Amino acid sequence: MNAVNALSPLAQTENIRGQFPGLANDWHYLDTAATAQKPQIVLDAMMRAGGADYATVHRGVYARSANMTVAFEAARARVARFMGAASADEIVFVRGATEGINLIAHSWGTANLKAGDRIMLSQLEHHSNIVPWQMLAEKVGAHIDVCPLTDDGEVDLDWLEARLTPAHKMIALAHVSNVLGSVLDAKRVANAAHMVGAKLLLDGCQAAPRMRLDMAELGCDFYVMSGHKLYGPTGVGVLWAKAETLNAMPPYQGGGAMIDRVTFENTTYAPAPSRFEAGTPMIIEVIGLHAAIDFIDSFGPEAIFAHESALAAHTRHALHAINAITLYGPEQSAGIVSFSMNGVHPHDIGTILDEENVAIRAGHHCAQPLMDHLGVPATARASFGIYNDEDDVLALVRGIERVKRIFG
Repeated sequence: MNAVNALSPLAQTENIRGQFPGLANDWHYLDTAATAQKPQIVLDAMMRAGGADYATVHRGVYARSANMTVAFEAARARVARFMGAASADEIVFVRGATEGINLIAHSWGTANLKAGDRIMLSQLEHHSNIVPWQMLAEKVGAHIDVCPLTDDGEVDLDWLEARLTPAHKMIALAHVSNVLGSVLDAKRVANAAHMVGAKLLLDGCQAAPRMRLDMAELGCDFYVMSGHKLYGPTGVGVLWAKAETLNAMPPYQGGGAMIDRVTFENTTYAPAPSRFEAGTPMIIEVIGLHAAIDFIDSFGPEAIFAHESALAAHTRHALHAINAITLYGPEQSAGIVSFSMNGVHPHDIGTILDEENVAIRAGHHCAQPLMDHLGVPATARASFGIYNDEDDVLALVRGIERVKRIFG
């Protein structure tokens, strides 16, 4: 047994990799932060939902439609338990975290922000947690503040706490950075936000697959995540907020399913979450998300976090020994390692690694302001999943050594 696996709570779990058809042929997939591979159990659930079990939901009076509606709403209840939500009515299905943030900015933001109000972001945010707020700020005349980072890539919470004012109405931060793997002290931020009357939104895309979630414990006001980061399908995500918050927000889109009564003179809207789910929903994807959450919980988020963090620590240790490598972010990260090599563009690193059957991400990772802060146009990023082990780390290091030889 290798050193990393010996330390991992998943070390005794057999045949994890074999459950993922996308990892055949000894492919070293190190791009889970972009999108996770899907286990067979998720693919099977989606195949059944789109085939033998398929029917519309919330509309038909025939048996299969009723059964599919039960399955669809069971998935909502399963998501609520996974997130530690108080009820299923707090779960809104969206196309992904990006749509969830846009929904909040458009619906809650337009109704609650005015000229002179302030929004707090940080330097490490994904574009999806920057651009919607810029659009809102331009629309209503609000101002965006940007919290800097500490030397090791954490959001500088001392700076943030010292500068929050009652003018701040929204703080929107990544729970885990998609570039640096740094983990936010969400509870501390929630306390600071609520002291000045601000709301806190957490982008949970990188946290949800590897951390135990409890909305009451986190203390946030909004939480978003994407299914495809959770070993589930693309095209589905989750927005969480308390039911009273959702019911106070105006609809985001109009159409079927989100209405109470429609006439040409007036329309009234359904309560949340239906009022935010206009049109036929992503039926197959929601069923797949249910299966993915069951899969994650069969191992436990704490075990997954420990496993991936151990792999990241081993990777950082190995790359430290290569003189040309610069590492970014904290020494202890949530399964994500970003780095650069002197004189070599990350795209060249990625191309050569691909020739070695190693897949990493190379680019700005939808975080151009963070790249500007780091002083680089892009980085290479290795990100780990439940299916990775030390062989993947060794393959990465061998590939990096080959890059070094090629470029001298």
